[in-house]
Amino acid sequence: MPIKQVISQSAKPVKIWTDEVDEKSREQLANIASLPFIHHHVAAMPDVHLGIGATIGSVIATDKAIIPAAVGVDIGCGMIATRLTLHAKDLDEKNLKRVFDQISRDVPLGRAQHADDRALGDAARPFARQLDGMTQRHPDLLKSFGKQSKWVNQMGTLGGGNHFIEVCLDEADQVWIMLHSGSRGIGNAIADYFIKLAKKDMERWFIQLPDQNLAYFAEGSDHFDDYIEAVDWAQRYAYQNRQCMLELVLAALRRHLKPFQITKEAINCHHNYVEKEHHYSANVWVTRKGAIRAREGDLGIIPGSMGTRSYIVRGRGNPESFCSCSHGAGRKMSRTQAEKQFSPADLERQTQGVVCRKDKGVLDEIPGAYKDIDQVMANQADLVEVVHTLKQVVCVKG
Repeated sequence: MPIKQVISQSAKPVKIWTDEVDEKSREQLANIASLPFIHHHVAAMPDVHLGIGATIGSVIATDKAIIPAAVGVDIGCGMIATRLTLHAKDLDEKNLKRVFDQISRDVPLGRAQHADDRALGDAARPFARQLDGMTQRHPDLLKSFGKQSKWVNQMGTLGGGNHFIEVCLDEADQVWIMLHSGSRGIGNAIADYFIKLAKKDMERWFIQLPDQNLAYFAEGSDHFDDYIEAVDWAQRYAYQNRQCMLELVLAALRRHLKPFQITKEAINCHHNYVEKEHHYSANVWVTRKGAIRAREGDLGIIPGSMGTRSYIVRGRGNPESFCSCSHGAGRKMSRTQAEKQFSPADLERQTQGVVCRKDKGVLDEIPGAYKDIDQVMANQADLVEVVHTLKQVVCVKG
């Protein structure tokens, strides 16, 4: 499916891979494209929807500048998945419920974190020295985070919102583990601090923006290099956080299922991040806000919702999307709207056959609040090819 529509009124075009985009999101995309440092065009993936400042599901290539709010507050948020030697016949309702309960005990969920005596210090230790250096230069960096040692205890924890851990079956009934998380509270604190600095820079230099959340750092400015260092730190922390959780989940499965092996190396990919890349004859900063890299041959993970299919994909390297694709189904309604429109009975129906919470506390994550993942996949057939189709049998929500 080629590009469905183009917004051309802005300074640079916006190329969109769906017809399903609301007017506010279109306006937000046009605002981004009007910035003077946008390189070539803005790409909007088929899961595109309204965000803060920058649209979720957008790929923004910039020349010598970065927008911290476009990178987002969950720096390095992404997915990890791996296939096991287990088969559907090795699972039943009883052991799946035990697995659900064990994961819920072993991986701290929501705002929870590991107790001091269970903190994953070996995984966190390599990050400490660089963080100390950053906080010495920026004493208020973690002011909103509270006790600084919490970042150690949050290594290997899920967080809340749309973060999840799933046990899935693929098209051959083989078992997969898949989870979604990011840089936890410390990533949020880093993002919050630098977004505020960028806004102050705009005020200082009397720079007018269509949206103050598009405040940016230009290369050579006071805080640019420090932001690059901090965002890289948070992205590596998020990557390691997912790897640690995967190990905890595998250990939980081993307590209740027959012996198994990992049959494929884990796919671990960000979908909220920034990186220097080469596109359209220039080395530029590429911010993927709710999008994953899909160069030719790249493996990626595109989840649906807690009751629908997910996909392991291989990138086609489409230059028009800056070698990117969607990061999921994308919301079609807000959390508040979902809680008003649906009931726990709706959630029960839409997650039939899945061992998961089915109470009011996760109603905002009901599958009906998300776009149709199969339509999203059809809209990006020129961006990725499907390698595996997954359907969850266990879903642990944050």
